[in-house]
Amino acid sequence: MTDSTADFYVSPAGDDSWSGRLPERDPAGTDGPFATLKRAQQAVRAREDHDQPVTILLRDGTYFLTEPVVFAPEDSGTAAAPVTYAAYPGEQPRLSGGFLLSGWKETTFNGQPAWSAPAPEAYFRQLWVNGERRERPRLPKEGFYRFAGLAPGVEAPEYNSGQTEFLVNPGEAQVWKNLTDVEMIIFTLWAESRLPLLEVDEKQNLVRTYLRSVFRPLDDHSELMARYVFENVGEALDTPGEWYLDRSEGRVLYLPLPGEEAQSAEVIAPRLTHLVRLEGDPDEGAFVEHLHFRGLTFSHTEWRLNQEDLKPGEPSGDSQAAVSVPGAFQAVGARFCGLERCTVTNVGTYGIDFGRGCWGNVVDHCDLRDLGAGGIKLGTREVADGKISGFNTVTDCNIGPGGLVYYSAIGVWIGQSPFNSVLHNHIHDLYYSGISVGWTWGYAESAAAHNEFAYNHIHDLGKGLLSDMGGIYTLGISPGTTIHHNHIHDVVSSTYGGWGLYHDEGSSYIVSEYNLVYSNKCDAFHQHYGRENNLRNNIFACSREFLVSRTREEEHLSFMLEGNVLYVSGEGLLGSNWTNGNFLFRRNLYWDAQGRPLKFGEPTPTLEEWQARGQDVDSVIADPKFADPEHNDFTLASDSPAFTEIGFEPFDLSTVGPRGRVGA
Repeated sequence: MTDSTADFYVSPAGDDSWSGRLPERDPAGTDGPFATLKRAQQAVRAREDHDQPVTILLRDGTYFLTEPVVFAPEDSGTAAAPVTYAAYPGEQPRLSGGFLLSGWKETTFNGQPAWSAPAPEAYFRQLWVNGERRERPRLPKEGFYRFAGLAPGVEAPEYNSGQTEFLVNPGEAQVWKNLTDVEMIIFTLWAESRLPLLEVDEKQNLVRTYLRSVFRPLDDHSELMARYVFENVGEALDTPGEWYLDRSEGRVLYLPLPGEEAQSAEVIAPRLTHLVRLEGDPDEGAFVEHLHFRGLTFSHTEWRLNQEDLKPGEPSGDSQAAVSVPGAFQAVGARFCGLERCTVTNVGTYGIDFGRGCWGNVVDHCDLRDLGAGGIKLGTREVADGKISGFNTVTDCNIGPGGLVYYSAIGVWIGQSPFNSVLHNHIHDLYYSGISVGWTWGYAESAAAHNEFAYNHIHDLGKGLLSDMGGIYTLGISPGTTIHHNHIHDVVSSTYGGWGLYHDEGSSYIVSEYNLVYSNKCDAFHQHYGRENNLRNNIFACSREFLVSRTREEEHLSFMLEGNVLYVSGEGLLGSNWTNGNFLFRRNLYWDAQGRPLKFGEPTPTLEEWQARGQDVDSVIADPKFADPEHNDFTLASDSPAFTEIGFEPFDLSTVGPRGRVGA
């Protein structure tokens, strides 16, 4: 079989009445490829040689889906005879869950050249023009508003007490046209709230919303009022590249960028949540197995809380990780399936979601970008039902930019799921954490064990929008979990919590080694609380605040910090609480780039005083001799005291990130 030889073919120029056995129409016009993926699926089911591999090749073009393509256990292959849906060599087929908007007419709006087209009946909050995301009009045009205070009659609530009534400053909120289509987006702590407006009282400067915010309208745990914006305000449509869905008049308005032509532009709005679904039944032991997708592009999805199905005052979203947002590619009860060199782009959801009962699946060399939420989800939030997921692999992928609608989404999220591997990925340009693992707060039962995170390049997270995040963020008891050979930098929170490695509540028995972590807003490593974590042979450098912090003191050993190089350039070395001594530092090398005396523990003793407390035996203060730390080159010179004084083992990060081309 050659690369272009397949059992069946699909083409936008095909016909579902044909045999599907030819890659293009025959000269007589009587036979050729199928027109739809669903028809090819039927042909695969009907074949008699189920003991042979089968390949379906999709020809170039866009396949507009009116419903997701659903694969059931009867669509499975076997280890010896897998079923593969792949791109025809050299071509880029795209599965789209969108409307192709047409009938554009040139007009003007607010004095600007504009296009107008009939709007589909469905509500949507995203639009792509020639493959690029366009933004809805928002206020303020730049930056953020801040609430003027708590609404009248509301006393300072607990942090997780959401509100439906908000006090704004004069002139910030108005009774705009199509008011209930305007969204107030609030940024608090580590999550956003998307709140459809219900009412604006311009005299009292009060905004009332249909849904309740996730958290109280304070920026963090202080008294600083939260930031917010209004989005989808038709009266603010005045900048080229913006668009507005005017449902009352049944039209879409778009202000074109220079060079865009109404008659030739491809303008797509989303309508589907999922493009492909693998639907096994793990309760009945019926799985979708050995089904593979190669070189395909998945685009144009939309998800939002269905306002019509929610009662007024219900929560507007998730308290962490935008975890309820599904994937454009969604799987339940899938085993030994995979996506290879696929692209997920121009979506309003997570990219790929292997949920309940998914085992042994692989996402390999895929490109996930322009993501409304995050990249990949593995597992579920529940552990008690016995249908957890595990042994899945995410390798050599690009993930980002993302969080473009649901800002708190994660690059790779792993819930109650063990034995997963996240290797050689580039995770970047998100507004919250890069990798998040575990869904148990504290020391209760957790299935998130024996996971491996290695050779990932993770950077440019947070961007000053949210707080309390990590390049790699862990929760719960996690024996066997390892974090090694990762390159993590530029995690920037709004206020607190822009951390490189972050062990949050109950994180325990995790080994972190051979990681390079630098240039984060807060700590290179922060532990809220946990038990017996081991950090060894890492380079922690150049945090704006501290390098290492520990929030909660406990009666057991919090963690061990051994054989690391710590290079201080910000506020200091150690932050938070170090009084009870239930931690162990030894054989580390320290240096302050500004030549300041280093302060250890509380109340800031010298190294000698610190050592008298039993800490940092065999540790030294010495210049590690980095090649060029001001330009982020932390290569150690051959005569570095890190080698001679603490036995530091050099590690190679040259293969960090994807190996080779990613995507379709």
